Order: sequence, then C-alpha cells, then structure tokens
Amino acid sequence: MALACQQNSYLKEFTSKVVSCKASQVTVVQNGKKNKVQCHEVVLEDTVLFPEGGGQPDDRGTIGDAEVIKVERKGATAVHYAIGELTPGSEVTMKVDWDRRFDHMQQHTAQHLITAVADTLYGYKTTSWSLGEGIVTIELDTPAVSQEQLEKIEVEVNEKIRQQVPVTPRLYADKHDPKLQEYRARGLPDDHEGPVRVLDIEGIDATLCCGTHVSNLAHLQAIKIMGSEKGKKNKTNLMFVAGGRLLSYLGRSYQVERELTGILKGPLEKHVELADKAIKGFKSYQKISQSLMKDVALLEAQVYNSKPDRQPLFCHFRKDAESDYMNVLVNEICNNNPDTVCMVCVGDDKGSGLFTLAGPQDVVATMGPKIADLLEAKGAVTGGRYRGKVNKMSQRAKAEKLLQEHVASLQQASGDAKAES
Repeated sequence: MALACQQNSYLKEFTSKVVSCKASQVTVVQNGKKNKVQCHEVVLEDTVLFPEGGGQPDDRGTIGDAEVIKVERKGATAVHYAIGELTPGSEVTMKVDWDRRFDHMQQHTAQHLITAVADTLYGYKTTSWSLGEGIVTIELDTPAVSQEQLEKIEVEVNEKIRQQVPVTPRLYADKHDPKLQEYRARGLPDDHEGPVRVLDIEGIDATLCCGTHVSNLAHLQAIKIMGSEKGKKNKTNLMFVAGGRLLSYLGRSYQVERELTGILKGPLEKHVELADKAIKGFKSYQKISQSLMKDVALLEAQVYNSKPDRQPLFCHFRKDAESDYMNVLVNEICNNNPDTVCMVCVGDDKGSGLFTLAGPQDVVATMGPKIADLLEAKGAVTGGRYRGKVNKMSQRAKAEKLLQEHVASLQQASGDAKAES
C-alpha cells in the first residue's frame, strides 16, 4: 500500500489509527548539532507524514498534540518519532508542516525536470542529488557543463513550467512487473516492500520515485540554474533553486544589494569593482597598521629597557594589537633582559585574546598553567614560552597579581639566601 502522503501530496491533515507506541530514543540534528532525544516510536495504519526516502528529507508535523521530530521507513512501515505518548487503537489526526512539505515538493519535482532535460538535451545522467536547506545540487555524470548548456537547460525547464505539464504518480503492485523496466530508475532499496511508485511528468519523464511532488509543473513557479562546479570522480554539480526558495533567495539578494549599495556607495553593476577596490585598500592599510604597531612595540620595549631601576616583572596589555605586536615586544624585552619575567596580553579587555609568558624557564613552567587557568585560556609551552588563547581577559588583573606575588617570593628567597651566605 502506498502511504496517504504518496497518493495525494497535497493532503495537509489526515486521520488514522495508532497501531503501536513504544518508548524510544532517537538522534536528531538541532541547531546544527546531533542530539539524542527521548521520544516514542509510533506506527499508524496510514500516514500523511512522509518518511525520508528518494533523496527527500522526512516531514515534520504533529500527531494529535505530539510533535513529530523524525519519520523513517522500515520496510513498508513508516515509523514516527513523537514527543508524547499515544494510545494504540485510538484515532488521531495528523497535521503536516506544510511550508516544509511544499518546499520539498517543489525542489524534488524541479530536480526530476532538470534531470530529464539535461539527459534529453545532452545525455548527462543524474547520479545523485541533495535537497538541503538552501541551494539544491544535482550531480551529473559529466566532467563539465558549459554556461551555454546551463542557460539552455534553464530556458527549457521554464518553458515546460509555462506549458503547465501534468505530474502524475502511478502505482505498480509488483516490483517485478516488466513494465517497470521502461522507466528511469537507480534501483529500489533492498528492503522495499509493497507497490512500486512511478512519477510521470507527461511527455517528459517517467521514473521510479517514492517522494512527494507537485501535481503540475506550473506549481513550480520558476526554476533558476545558479551555476555548476566540479564534483567528485569526474562529475559536475549543477545548482538550482525553484518556487518558494527562488522567491526567498531573490528577496535576500535584493536586501543584500541595497545594503551593499549603501556601504560601497555605488550601484549593483559596480559592486564587484568597488568591493575589490575596498579590499585592496583595506589590505594596504592593514600592512601599514601592522608596521606601525611593530614600531610601537619597539618603543614600548625601549622605554622599559632604558629604565635604570626597571623591575624584574614586565606586564603589558594592548587592546588594539595582535600577535605580531606581542611577539616583537616579548622578543625585545627578553633578549635584552633574560632574567625578566614578561607577560604580554592582546585582545578584547573583557573577552578573548592572546597571551605570552616568557622569562626564566622555571617561572614559565610553574606559572604558565596557572595564568592560563585564571584567564580560561588554552595553551602550552613552545619555544621556551607559554602561549595561550584567552577566553576571559577580564581576569588579567588577577593574573598579574598572581605573577607579582610569585616574582616577589623569588626575590625574597634570593635575598634570604644571600643573607645566609
């Protein structure tokens, strides 16, 4: 039996009976991270929520009041992972996250159309595709696709959309039906059970597919071929967006265009030229700034080195400096004063940054980890110095005080030893 969502992809609600419900745990991606979630595995007599398959992600929605966070296919059965417990035998109403579903319908049908046209025009076969959340990718079995060919494919697919070509799913009861040999396919899953579904784009393409699709190419609205890039194993990736994604992409692009027009002080057709000029100018000023900062570091070191009564501890922080400044300053201090304990920090005075602790090796080895702990820094001894990335520069005063106490204790111990001798 084909699922309700496969028989009519436009169903937004559907009522069915709960067959089983058991406690479970499932791994889902939330905010870009994989998390294990406690839930219930729910099996229904039929479902309007599509399980992942054919390159199309699964649906989201609800079963009664229970949120569905994942749907997968096991043989002929759709298993729903729901946040909430449902009673076996009870009737429940499912609701589909329609925005997500219709987006998937548009992109998936657009993929079928582009695949068929690329094959018809140039003999380029589709070997895989990825729907994703932004630009959709089709992998074509060819080492390259010219810009002229991309433009021809785009013109052709949009012409088919304007022709309002019907899209119809057809079911075959037996996967061994010889008629299926006539249709394009990359093969059925090893655990496939039940009828085989063929998606027919009238007069254009017929292929085995379990996914949800629009009923007419007119529902795609439009397709934009974004371009192509070199893929794996002598293949080419073709990128596109269709329907609602195309409208959203165009809206975002226009907003960015308006903002860049204000920033770059010029119209769209000059954005590349103006941006290139701005970047070159920035790099030039950056080099000048780095050179000046090194000069400042040398001056800071000269001030310390010229003091007749200079202290054995040098602590320094500069908010607007980077690692080059820090390294120059530490080198100048320590090369001229090998017994001086030197700690230099750069970065945000309350946030992140860098620090270096240099001087006698016993001090570096002892105090480096302690300073790093106070500053919530990750670091290690390299080249005789302790270097670390700071997460809490606001603790710098405490770190300096700890270092002062340690240096003072060393001076006291040294003075006591001289007095005894």
